Amino acid sequence: MSRENFTTPDGCRLVYDIEGSGPAVLWQHGLGAPLSQPLGVFPNIPVTRITLACRGHDESDLGPLEDLSIATFTKDALALLDHLGIETLVAAGGISLGAAVSLRLAAYHSERVSRLILARPATVDQPALQGHQGYIDAGRHLELFGAEEGERRFRASEVFRSVEATSPDNANSLLSYFSRPRPETTTALLARLTKDWPGVPVSMLEQIHQPTLVIANGEDIVHPISYAKSLAKIIPKAYFEQIPSKTEDVLEYTLNFKAALAKFITATPQ
Repeated sequence: MSRENFTTPDGCRLVYDIEGSGPAVLWQHGLGAPLSQPLGVFPNIPVTRITLACRGHDESDLGPLEDLSIATFTKDALALLDHLGIETLVAAGGISLGAAVSLRLAAYHSERVSRLILARPATVDQPALQGHQGYIDAGRHLELFGAEEGERRFRASEVFRSVEATSPDNANSLLSYFSRPRPETTTALLARLTKDWPGVPVSMLEQIHQPTLVIANGEDIVHPISYAKSLAKIIPKAYFEQIPSKTEDVLEYTLNFKAALAKFITATPQ
């Protein structure tokens, strides 16, 4: 792995990780997640894997609060590709927020993306505020009470107990925000990105021409299987693949995730 950085046209310094050789794949993280999240499920295949730490993630600058959006993150990804001299990606994809950024990239800049991977998508064609309530509430507790007291109060809340009963993995993700470095970036991201969506309506989803892999797992109220199946049904060349959840078996989740990515990315173009 090689950790590098570059500066966007509007002056935001962003970190990215790049590894391997061969055709380029953009593979993105979820909201608030460390780079270890997407890297941990990416297979060992002969490609150049690029992962951008979006604004407010890892050591990347937060930038102006009003610029925190999926649209801005997509512009930043394009700026990184230009910085690296990459005209076309063999695939663009990511987990949750990473899927949203990749979807917007493929829809609005189709000439830059040959294949699309939407792993555990959190929206379909509009914001999904109900599924994101836990994240909004976690951010509010962190901002009002700080990390230690905020986590204690949040653990005792009805919102958290409801998430924990339905999806332990989602609950663990919520708690991780309280120990995340730079809490000011966490509150900003949770306040803004949880209410955002890729800005790709059904009419544009129906025009996506790239072969698309949509991945989902059960026991996940933030990324319901129904969202993944809806996207796979709307996007013409998409197919859906369900993998085990981390709640069931972390190892099987990881192995199946890697296998699905490897098969799709290395498949011979039709």
